[in-house]
Amino acid sequence: MIKKILVANRSEIACRVIKACKELGIKTVAVYSDIDKNALHTLLADEAVYIGESPPLKSYLNMESIIEAAKRTHCDAIHPGYGFLSERAEFNKMVRDAGLIFIGSNPESMQLLGSKVQSRQTMMSSGVPVIPGMKSASKDIEEFKSVARELGYPVLVKASDGGGGKGMRVVQSEDDLEVAVASAMRESISAFKSDAIYLEKYIESPRHIEFQVAADNFGNAVYLFERECSIQRRHQKIIEETPSVALDPDLRRRMGEAAVRAIKAAGYTNLGTVEFLLDKYGNFYFLEVNARIQVEHPITELTTGVDLVKLQIHIANGGKLPFEQDDLKQHGHAIECRIYAEDAENNFLPSSGKILFLREPTGPGIRFDSGIYIGSEVPIFYDPILAKLIVWGKDREEARNRMINALKNTVILGAKTSIGFMIKVLEHPEWIAGNTYTNFIEKHFSQGYTADPNLLKFALAAAEFSFRNQKKVVVSYKGKEEIPSPWASIGPWEIAMNKS
Repeated sequence: MIKKILVANRSEIACRVIKACKELGIKTVAVYSDIDKNALHTLLADEAVYIGESPPLKSYLNMESIIEAAKRTHCDAIHPGYGFLSERAEFNKMVRDAGLIFIGSNPESMQLLGSKVQSRQTMMSSGVPVIPGMKSASKDIEEFKSVARELGYPVLVKASDGGGGKGMRVVQSEDDLEVAVASAMRESISAFKSDAIYLEKYIESPRHIEFQVAADNFGNAVYLFERECSIQRRHQKIIEETPSVALDPDLRRRMGEAAVRAIKAAGYTNLGTVEFLLDKYGNFYFLEVNARIQVEHPITELTTGVDLVKLQIHIANGGKLPFEQDDLKQHGHAIECRIYAEDAENNFLPSSGKILFLREPTGPGIRFDSGIYIGSEVPIFYDPILAKLIVWGKDREEARNRMINALKNTVILGAKTSIGFMIKVLEHPEWIAGNTYTNFIEKHFSQGYTADPNLLKFALAAAEFSFRNQKKVVVSYKGKEEIPSPWASIGPWEIAMNKS
């Protein structure tokens, strides 16, 4: 039985896992780097352990240091969150070899699905539709040229062992192919220590549809419906919604059943996400499996009522799925906006700094998953996501309006954010019409984006109002007037001692 979990991550996903553990009565251990010493996830956990310097390779990617921290604090399990080591089969195996529970699938299925080429081969043998392309990786440029001619341009060069858009190149003609392959190999080696590259047909203007799946260790597997993730910049999602306007009940069932076949073919257990591309003719193609919890998991939680992090822990504890496919239903519509520290006016370049002011949106149907607080640092070393704003409505239009109002009432000062840009996306006539494709930003914001100056004025006004109206408590210490710590300013308090 799991009684204590080390969360091998940081920021909002670490906070999310810690909160789920608290509700289950499970103790938690956070890990942190130099820059994250006072990060929110370290304050929420029961214990926090230093694991290294700020660069990820010396801290959050340091497998030995993380496992040693788990053993030293007597943890039963490790939850990897998303990113960092969450899909590293090697880390998965090391955790298990150390006598700990890895909250995720087995290392064998993770290894198989971590390779886009191997996973494509597995899907083809299981009858799951895949995008036409190479059946294996190659370094032979003549083979790339031959396959590209057969498929027809444009084609897509991809890293077999990567993700997040790295090692990916769209090629419009044979004249550009050799340079694209060489460039993709270099980027793949740098990002993933692998030069395995392959080629597939480029599907123009598709939708990116993913299915949440869950499987226990007793042969039971279900899908928890889809999430539309087509609003992307640089192949990274920024706005997600469920249900997708593009799916009717029959297509939803067929894609969901294909997703379940995919994870069963790979011997996958626990939670994962099967990603598809959906073309304009209603044909869907397997893209990849994300062998972890997804950033956008909250919209599934809001429409199904299932806490996915708690479900992960339940399965890792040896539990059976608590429901069958027919028990699962969707209710209403949910949208998630990822709030990044980035400059949408300057090609989405990452931003950094210190959070000077934060006001979270509140109200019915609003959820704010955050990894920040006033005074916290936004470092340059990691993914720039600050928080996720999630809303639920009885239908898509109510959810859209609720999200726009919630974004306008979210105030973050100290680092540039993507809030204003996402409002523009949600107000765009094509988004309202449901014409959401992966080239949406490229097509409709090709001339860039200019922030609404009224948003900044509103943010500054909100901050000024808050500062003027907060209780100013000043204490005297050695003849000096100082602003006290939170403990001194919350009023009378005491530590209750258990005398039993």
